[in-house]
Amino acid sequence: MHSRLQIEERFRLARTVLITVWAVIALAIVFYTVHTAGRNAEGDILAEAGETLSVQSETLSGVLDKYRLMAPLLARQSSVASLFILNAEDNPQSIAAKGMAGALTGMSAASDVAFFFPDGALLGHANGPFVESRTGLEPLISAASQGRLGRAMLALGPEQRAYAFSSGVRRNGKLVGIVVVYVDFFRIEAAWALSNRPIYVTEEDDTIILANVPRWRMREADEILQDRGDRVGVPSDGEVRSYLDMSRRLPVLGWTLHVLADPAPIMSARASAGAIATLACLLVGLVALILMRRYETTILQARSDKATALRLERVVRDRTRALSESNQSLSREVETRRDAETKLRAAQAELIQAAKLAALGQMSAAISHEFNQPLAAIRSYADNGQKFIDLGRAEVTRDNLGRINGLVDRMAELSRTLLSFARKPGQATGAVHLGTVIEEALLLARPRARKAGVEIRLSGEIDTMTVSGGRVRLGQVFVNLVNNAVDAIGERPGGVVEIVAKRGENLAIVEVSDNGPGIPEQALDHIFDPFFTTKATGEGIGIGLSIVDNIVRDFGGKVSAHNGENGGAVFRVELLPADAKAMADV
Repeated sequence: MHSRLQIEERFRLARTVLITVWAVIALAIVFYTVHTAGRNAEGDILAEAGETLSVQSETLSGVLDKYRLMAPLLARQSSVASLFILNAEDNPQSIAAKGMAGALTGMSAASDVAFFFPDGALLGHANGPFVESRTGLEPLISAASQGRLGRAMLALGPEQRAYAFSSGVRRNGKLVGIVVVYVDFFRIEAAWALSNRPIYVTEEDDTIILANVPRWRMREADEILQDRGDRVGVPSDGEVRSYLDMSRRLPVLGWTLHVLADPAPIMSARASAGAIATLACLLVGLVALILMRRYETTILQARSDKATALRLERVVRDRTRALSESNQSLSREVETRRDAETKLRAAQAELIQAAKLAALGQMSAAISHEFNQPLAAIRSYADNGQKFIDLGRAEVTRDNLGRINGLVDRMAELSRTLLSFARKPGQATGAVHLGTVIEEALLLARPRARKAGVEIRLSGEIDTMTVSGGRVRLGQVFVNLVNNAVDAIGERPGGVVEIVAKRGENLAIVEVSDNGPGIPEQALDHIFDPFFTTKATGEGIGIGLSIVDNIVRDFGGKVSAHNGENGGAVFRVELLPADAKAMADV
């Protein structure tokens, strides 16, 4: 039992240590709070600016997309083609052309609509300075003459800018005229003017072509904006204000859309968070000192109270027992979950094996044809061989026997592939040759595709790539994908399934595409869900693609699906590459 002076001396030392530790921790907390608040505020600003960027990007693209098809549609109108009946000098249709251009301009809200002969001579237009000045006309006429949609950004000055689309007018396959639609940016910049953030668009040469700040238009960005690392400086009223720069590339137009966000809220958030954290730390320190003083008083008053010590001892013992019981319960729960995980993996393996056998059942009719054809040929060669022996023609008989051996080898290879595909695969992974895996998969899937009239094409680096995986399970992935593509094509004539292999950044990529009807947009997010299917009732239970997804994930890869640009579905399999070591039969 310590004396009162000893207890007071120890608490005095403890208070000194507490104040030192509190000062260090408080400083760390304030710094962290200020940093976190600034980061969160910056994130909010960037998110809000990003939302503005997305909205304005869609607005700009939407306005131009509205007029993108106008030129081709007008060029296909017989009333427009009838305007180009004589040469530019004595064409009586020039008045009609001007009237039509005025009507189209009024109805579509385009800046101008103009009709040109292939040599660039003007037939007629509504109004606007770009036609008279012939600004940017040559590339528009050149593109339209080549059967392409012409497009160009035109500018006569900061307040006279437009975007033009052109298309060729043809009669009996011959180019007779050019339709050019001019679109101004007044409505876009008027909408941007409502935003309190600077918004502008730059071309490839960094020229600002659109902006809600009038004095920026048609000037080099470097003349106005100062690069400050992750921020830009904008001179305003004799001082340079710093902004966060959010940008988005518009690849079709070759432009970049920028939104500048004011970072002032970041400093405000940091100051507020720093003040609150400082006050909180002071309060916690004061409370800690008060509690320590009370604890000191309690120790001094209770140093002779043995009953209190015994009670505390019992509390500690009880809590230790409770913790021990909790630990045992937690251990039992962990063991139960491990057992459940083991059973789940076993069930998943059984499901994969069942899906493989189901796939073999679906392909059985086509595969039996692959066996029947060689058997019939063998019988024919054998019968002929007997007759040639009777005739004493040994050379012809030997040739027939050689052909029989070739057919037997072909049937044996197909049989080996079927047995390999049907057996339960191991769970180990290793280096497997992609070309071998796809060749074995097509050996099983091609008969069914051939029966359905579907052509399978291979391209890319299939024969030179080695990936990390299991040969049997990876083969099941491509069997399922090819069968799925054949099912999607159905009875459509000219069906094609294309398998393309290519190398990505630290990835081996295989794309399986078809020219079928594609995947409904509402189904793309659920295409790999178990038991989800777009097939008719009775044609599938929806586990094939789910199994594909699980197998590829087991190999550390990823599978995704989207619709191709020209129709049909595209399944993209990303696998980890492996060195061409010993090809393990896994």
